[in-house]
Amino acid sequence: MDTDQIRAGRARWQERFDAAARSGRVADRDFTTLSGSAVEPVYGPPEGDQVAGFERIGWPGEFPFTRGLYPTGYRGRTWTIRQFAGFGNAAQTNERYKLILASGGGGLSVAFDMPTLMGRDSDDPQSLGEVGHCGVAIDSAADMEVLFADIALGEVTTSMTISGPAVPVFCMYLVAAERQGIDIGGLNGTLQTDIFKEYIAQKEWLFPPEPHLRLIGDLMEYCVEKIPDYKPLSVSGYHIREAGSTAAQELAYTLADGFGYVELGLSRGLDVDEFAPGLSFFFDAHLDFFEEIAKFRAARRIWARWLRDVYGAKTDKAQWLRFHTQTAGVSLTAQQPDNNIVRTAIEALAAVLGGTNSLHTNALDEVLALPSEKAAEIAVRTQQVIMEEIGVANVADPLGGSWYVEALTDKIEAEAEAVFARIRDMSSDGTMTAGILRGIEDGWFMSEIAEAAFAYQTALEKGEKKIVGVNCHTNTVEEPLEIMRVSHEVEREQKRVLAQRRAARDTAAIDAALGRMVQAARTDANMVPAMLDAARAEATLGEICDALRAEWGDYREPPRF
Repeated sequence: MDTDQIRAGRARWQERFDAAARSGRVADRDFTTLSGSAVEPVYGPPEGDQVAGFERIGWPGEFPFTRGLYPTGYRGRTWTIRQFAGFGNAAQTNERYKLILASGGGGLSVAFDMPTLMGRDSDDPQSLGEVGHCGVAIDSAADMEVLFADIALGEVTTSMTISGPAVPVFCMYLVAAERQGIDIGGLNGTLQTDIFKEYIAQKEWLFPPEPHLRLIGDLMEYCVEKIPDYKPLSVSGYHIREAGSTAAQELAYTLADGFGYVELGLSRGLDVDEFAPGLSFFFDAHLDFFEEIAKFRAARRIWARWLRDVYGAKTDKAQWLRFHTQTAGVSLTAQQPDNNIVRTAIEALAAVLGGTNSLHTNALDEVLALPSEKAAEIAVRTQQVIMEEIGVANVADPLGGSWYVEALTDKIEAEAEAVFARIRDMSSDGTMTAGILRGIEDGWFMSEIAEAAFAYQTALEKGEKKIVGVNCHTNTVEEPLEIMRVSHEVEREQKRVLAQRRAARDTAAIDAALGRMVQAARTDANMVPAMLDAARAEATLGEICDALRAEWGDYREPPRF
């Protein structure tokens, strides 16, 4: 790019930044180094320099958004501190949420227990021994009401990490908001809903792919029409990476899934400029510091280009890739767990330098059990130290133009594009969706991830890759941690309360609501209103999901050797 084009780009950025400042969208705070030197909001090539390919790097707030979505960077708005939490019953988790908010958390992220993730009630025989472990138990809208008691859902953004039964859980969330007297049309938050990644990596599905996609399409339509600020889909690469993928595989499979959901919206006749802003992403921040930063930058650039050039998005908002990040749970070690504080801080810093929009930092003891209150506070404080003390929020994309970071960004982008081509080669009709479904059916994604995981494990066992406290520097004076445990009394009490609620319900109203929902499933009608009525009547999650299992059948992954 020649000097005139670079100069023109800087002038466009300056105009946008100044407009944001005039409208009060730039924070009034100190923007100097610790030594008192003023820093600029953004840096670029020196006047007169010619930079080959600079249009791929560009300026913050401008296509292809490599350097961030906003011209102001974090001077305009810092990332949301959104801590992932859930354990025991709804009342216990509600207390933890209040602690997180009081400690400075800006948003909540709900972790559900395994029965809830699989669409089963706490008294289901298959739930035995799992209720309230590794997440909160939610059986009906009444539980959701308790979960958010004294937390105004109209004022806090809430992310819910659930995919298989995401739509009925979302309906229960809407009922809880209604019972608070809140207009659900103004709610803001994120629902994961991403079923592709379940077949690819996490393995928590309920039905075959087609019914799941039908429900997701219904949810997209409903939110576009009724709850425009709510994001009905958080496309998740986190679980793909935690399963053992490389950074490039995480990026490529996640964006390919996102393209599949764009195709789903278009197939419903939705306007891409209306529904694409409702898609968000969820990435892993792993330990290779610069690779992770490059991954996030490449993700924005790829998404913007594909949305504009392949799917016809015309507005900036429709081309934006907005993402939440969680530090890598798989990087935590049971040996010398205090080292996990350092790992998490470095991973969080990579996410921030990559321009994340919200962030969860893992607690040091999560590798062993649910986080203690002290460990949860340290996790929040880690983000606050990064945000308030070290100066990285003062400059947009401070590593932009680094030879190493730009080369890594280009490399990861090229690797991702090769994966997209491979997925399209598997497609029967040229769509990304058909290629993804074929890749799931053939076990292609699973085998690719397995190979990457095996290669890394082999390198660890040979000592070529190091983990402090595990295969090097193993001597320690550290004492065993006291870890948090969920009492089995939680399960007994949850089942007791559930039985009471069942006895107090209007069974005829529930049967009628479930019947209307199943009837909607047999037509092209949107299923969300009928499902919402079932949730209002206190139908349980298991009852809703079992009615749909009876209609659509269970999914069994084909055996592979």
